[in-house]
Amino acid sequence: MLRLTLAVARKDLLLTLARGNGLVQALLLGFLLFFVFSLSQGIGEHTSPQGAATIFWLSSTFCHVLIFSQLYALEEVNNARLGLLLLPAPIQAVWLGKSIAGFSLLLMAQAVFLPVAIVFLGQNLSGALLPALLILLLVDTGLCALGSLLGALQGQGARESLMSIVLFPLLVPLLLAGISVGSQAFGTLSPDGPGMWLKLACAFDAVFLAAGLLLFGFLYAGDE
Repeated sequence: MLRLTLAVARKDLLLTLARGNGLVQALLLGFLLFFVFSLSQGIGEHTSPQGAATIFWLSSTFCHVLIFSQLYALEEVNNARLGLLLLPAPIQAVWLGKSIAGFSLLLMAQAVFLPVAIVFLGQNLSGALLPALLILLLVDTGLCALGSLLGALQGQGARESLMSIVLFPLLVPLLLAGISVGSQAFGTLSPDGPGMWLKLACAFDAVFLAAGLLLFGFLYAGDE
């Protein structure tokens, strides 16, 4: 299983970075969001830390949708999905490999979004940086676990649309955790601190990881 997981992750990363389509589109969408929100500021005004954190995570979420759509579209050409289903290895390795690839690509995009947020929205990193880094990794883990599960429905029509409506609201607690701790990193003072949000993110990560392991095989197989 480990060998297939690493092979899928490596293949997806090489193809995505070589073609550049999925990551470039995601970065452009993120840039557009930052630029549009920066236009709402008056001369000399700065976006609030909570507003900046919200824009950062909205950009990351839309970016993650495009990334996983691209990753699963790779197997739709020439029905390569069937070849993965026939491999003598647990199919969950495909979910895990694509989750790792998506996690890596999302971190690359966020490494660009962070300085853009600082420049366009007038922010500076003056708060709790270690909790912010931890929440970034935890929220990204949950996003990628759920995004990889949702991506399994690529090309399955009505089921894909239905699951999008059902699953995306599940991301709200993770995004709230990311926004709350992220705003503290940008300088917002909070009496509660990041501890509660870190625990919440850990709990939702555990749920999404378990759901991926249990449900991916049924969703990815589809009507095959």
